[in-house]
Amino acid sequence: MRIATEATETGGSAPPVVVKVWDPFVRLFHWSLVGLFALAYATGDEIEQLHIAAGYAIAVLVAARIVWGFVGPRHARFADFVRPPREVFADLRELVTGTSQRRLGHTPAGAAMILTLIVTVGGSCVTGYLMTTDAYWGARWVEQLHAALAHLTVALIALHVAGVILVSFTHRENLAKAMLTGEKREAAQPLSGESPPD
Repeated sequence: MRIATEATETGGSAPPVVVKVWDPFVRLFHWSLVGLFALAYATGDEIEQLHIAAGYAIAVLVAARIVWGFVGPRHARFADFVRPPREVFADLRELVTGTSQRRLGHTPAGAAMILTLIVTVGGSCVTGYLMTTDAYWGARWVEQLHAALAHLTVALIALHVAGVILVSFTHRENLAKAMLTGEKREAAQPLSGESPPD
């Protein structure tokens, strides 16, 4: 904060004030899941033991994230970002029309994507495990569901990345970098050239 004041007093523009939003576990979960899912998807039936190991690691990560969604810090909690469908659709409409509201945490649409990905990735883990049990060994429908969930997850990831890029441009904020550093521009901080909020 002192740096911003000194820059303003010497005639320079104040650097943006940043705040910690994403805690270390959320960031570790996010990027570990990216790597492990890519590994599991790439190995498939070709390197079965590696595929299974990646699947178990993903299951542990997802379970930990669900627990963290109830006991973690503010922006990690489901109660902070999960919104009803009407708010999700309103958020999507605003994003398309360029009137999307910036938020420190997840947007309603982003939150809906997170929940959907948790369901599809979790479903892939469950069906993958079932395929190793005596009861469902060789069950065709389980194999097909496992594959369908994996392919659906890839499609959702593509939508997620597109949404991150679109929101980053709309709000002039690098969301991928924020998920690396954990920091975002303070909510009340106006962008350069903008009027401060009322």
